[in-house]
Amino acid sequence: MSFIIVGYGRVGRRTAHILQSEGHEVVIVEHDPERVEWARRDGFDAIEGDGEDERVLLDAGLEDAQAVGGLTGDLNVNFAACVIANGFGCRTVMRIDEDYRQEIYERYAADVDEIVYPERLGAAGAKTALLGGDLNVLADLTQEFTVATLDVHPGSPLIGKRVVEVELPGDARIYAHGHDKEPMEIPLPKTVIEAGDNLAVLAPHDAIGTVQEAVRGGAA
Repeated sequence: MSFIIVGYGRVGRRTAHILQSEGHEVVIVEHDPERVEWARRDGFDAIEGDGEDERVLLDAGLEDAQAVGGLTGDLNVNFAACVIANGFGCRTVMRIDEDYRQEIYERYAADVDEIVYPERLGAAGAKTALLGGDLNVLADLTQEFTVATLDVHPGSPLIGKRVVEVELPGDARIYAHGHDKEPMEIPLPKTVIEAGDNLAVLAPHDAIGTVQEAVRGGAA
């Protein structure tokens, strides 16, 4: 798959390296010349320019990209990049560093596929460590597994099934569920999958493709 990552800071760089390690094509868009050079030294194609500029995103291969991540520290740049990418049919992920508030989510959620909060995740990890949790368990897990959010389209064979009944290839597991643009949560035993739902799955790296096919079925 082909991805465009806008921003080669802490979050964008780590995301790009993970995608690259899984065999995906990644192009970086970054306005800082020094970071552009970092990206190129790291083996990425990198375009120097503003992620809010459609021409820059087109130069980065927007028309052929499957997804775009607005992962800079600037919320406005991230949002603009996602809105542009949405117009080209790309999946969009936007980074927000502000503390989660419902009004923030409601303002942006309708125009992007996913909103991520790196600082919130970092705080959760720190809390786990302070309470004596073993973060190495998670590190070991992510070396073998990947996490993906999949959309349930009309025609999916999963529609009408309870989440706990679903069996996916490669011992993949559904660990969160949401409907349309609602935040995802751990599903209750009686939760039934409907068209328009989103499923977060944990799967072995080499099984994610077959998992996507199993969720999609004959759906377009």
